[in-house]
Amino acid sequence: MAQLYPVAGAKIYIGPAVNDVPDDADMNAALFSSVSFTEVKGWQTMGAVGDAAALITESIISSGRDLKAKGTRNAGSMQNNFIILPNDAGQIALIAAEKTDYNYPFKLAFDDAPPAKTATVTMTIATPGVISWTAHGLAAGVGVKFSTTGALPTGLVAGTTYYVVSPTTDAFSVSATPGGSAINTTGTQSGVHTATSVPTGTVKLFYGIVMTAQENGGGANTARLLQGNVEINSAVLTVAPVGGA
Repeated sequence: MAQLYPVAGAKIYIGPAVNDVPDDADMNAALFSSVSFTEVKGWQTMGAVGDAAALITESIISSGRDLKAKGTRNAGSMQNNFIILPNDAGQIALIAAEKTDYNYPFKLAFDDAPPAKTATVTMTIATPGVISWTAHGLAAGVGVKFSTTGALPTGLVAGTTYYVVSPTTDAFSVSATPGGSAINTTGTQSGVHTATSVPTGTVKLFYGIVMTAQENGGGANTARLLQGNVEINSAVLTVAPVGGA
């Protein structure tokens, strides 16, 4: 049976203004990795995201049919509505962005993360520490947490999210931050250790211009809404879910 992907649970984030927007060929997730994003809360209606090609049509005198071709691509205008939250930092940032001519990075995070995978693992006391997990399938940067019936090596804390570093087929190290340095483990350990991945859902990344920050009215029983429309001004990069079973 086909799976549905509800909009419910999705979040939208805005980052600080940028001077330049990369060409399509240069768009990659690394461009957004150091961006300090702020969630725009109260998101009620999500607009469309993604490319549409312009249509080129030419009529030929000697032909009974027009000739058509695809022209340039346009990622469209994202029509968003938000329940008004006057003190929300994200809404404040969105309203401020409308007052400028700059482009802003945006992130959409969807609630479609796959189920976590878990397994009993072993750990070394080493520089860096190495976690052995047969055929774990976890890529670099994927989140992982640990639990134990005894004590983890010094350097690791149960329940804390770490990030996979230098993965091989059956082992990996972890860092405290995505892309950070591998953690050294010291001291002693005891008990049975369990590792559980921390999956992430689909993420879309792009740059856009905030065109409106209007309040929509209505009848007496209509809530005022903040209309924050974003003209998407770059390719839309989609990062697939990772870390699942």
